[in-house]
Amino acid sequence: MSISQTIADFVTVAIDNGGFMELDRLYLQNRILALVGETSLEPVHPKAGVQDIQKLIEELMVCAKKNGVVGDTQSEKDILEAQLTDFLTPPPSVINALFAQHYHNSPKEATNYFYDLSQKNDYIKTQAIAKNIVFPAKTEYGDLEITINLSKPEKDPKEIALQKEAVQSDYPKCLLCMENEGYLGRINYPARTNHRIIRLNLQGESWGFQYSPYAYYNEHCIVLAEEHRPMKISVETFKRLVELLEVFPHYFFGSNADLPIVGGSILSHDHYQGGRHEFPMAKAPEEKVYTMAEFPEVSLGQVVWPMSVLRLRSKNKDQLIEACEHIAVSWKNYSAPELSIRAKSGDGTPHHTVTPIARKKGEAFEIDLVLRDNNVSEEFPDGIFHPHEDVQHIKKENIGLIEVMGLAVLPPRLKEELKEVEKFLLNQDNTMKEMHRLWAETIKENYTINEDNVTDIVQKEVGKTFARVLEDAGVFKRDQKGQEGFRQFIAQL
Repeated sequence: MSISQTIADFVTVAIDNGGFMELDRLYLQNRILALVGETSLEPVHPKAGVQDIQKLIEELMVCAKKNGVVGDTQSEKDILEAQLTDFLTPPPSVINALFAQHYHNSPKEATNYFYDLSQKNDYIKTQAIAKNIVFPAKTEYGDLEITINLSKPEKDPKEIALQKEAVQSDYPKCLLCMENEGYLGRINYPARTNHRIIRLNLQGESWGFQYSPYAYYNEHCIVLAEEHRPMKISVETFKRLVELLEVFPHYFFGSNADLPIVGGSILSHDHYQGGRHEFPMAKAPEEKVYTMAEFPEVSLGQVVWPMSVLRLRSKNKDQLIEACEHIAVSWKNYSAPELSIRAKSGDGTPHHTVTPIARKKGEAFEIDLVLRDNNVSEEFPDGIFHPHEDVQHIKKENIGLIEVMGLAVLPPRLKEELKEVEKFLLNQDNTMKEMHRLWAETIKENYTINEDNVTDIVQKEVGKTFARVLEDAGVFKRDQKGQEGFRQFIAQL
């Protein structure tokens, strides 16, 4: 296909999706000519109907590289690609107006529109996400979900060197600020020209709704405060989560904890995550149900899960919010030294918080509160309730909201490392890392392994290791002593 035909077809897609009209064709063609370094356009007939958008983008990028208007680094390519796909994206005012029109029909229709657009304009990196290795893992807690995350491109040495020399800037302040909408990007900051945010009002404040470019699950969305401020779990958190369920009843919403070690990767900006996905924890049963005298319309369940989870359910949202706050405050001040659970350091530094996850169940609101503790010790310097050293060969990063719910986001290194483990198990030449040896030798002792079953066995054992990771993060262990401690905490509520 000639570059003239590619540009003409890409402009047709822009007219169909970007809020333009046929009268804008010459304008769009000339804008794209300049971006890819061409100087003229041959007369062609643009194709009608559905186009392979990704193929058109790839052809435009090849042309730009040939013409020397884009360099070799991933950042430069991302910046140009976002500028091109920006033509497929209506301006924020138009998108918000269209979202509102669709929402008038139904919340699901509105999110379908925005999600579809975010995929078409390549803000959601569907091709990159497809590279992730995903498999289920049967455990005593049900089927956990395992993902080896390969979607984010790794930076090459040349780009790392350029980043060191790049001018530092505090604009935008972080990846979750609204100022990212339409931002060009730079060598040390991702391109966001094609990024759009739906405006929301939560509890009288301005918030934004967007999708995650590297989604870990279906319709992975982020809700962010307009104000750049640190994350904080408070009664306002529970109010906002419930309000989000009223706005988008087909989604779940949750918050990372607001303390280091047990929190997420971005604690500097108040935000929540959500989406249309049922996680393993949501399917977990309750082993015992309690009632609280102060909140008679709220049921309180103790969930069968490797972490310490209380499930609150009620049709009375006000009582539910009050009950969540009561439990969160109680936990923030609760200590059980015999279980290494300490609410505060001697200097008053807090160590307790919760990871809340909210969803609708019919007419009722349901909120899971996962109890978190970020204390460290001489034995466990990374965190007493953090993956311990013997499982860090699989997962050593923080256990955030997504992992808490039973979806492991494992590092890309494991793609090749697990292949070498398989070779070791098959007694083949291998370069297996020493940190996997004890684990691999234990697997070899417990299975009869051949080339047909080795991958399934390794994946099963990865799942069991992830279950152990979650057990490490659980403050009240699943043994008799731990469960008695959990019951004591519940009793004082």
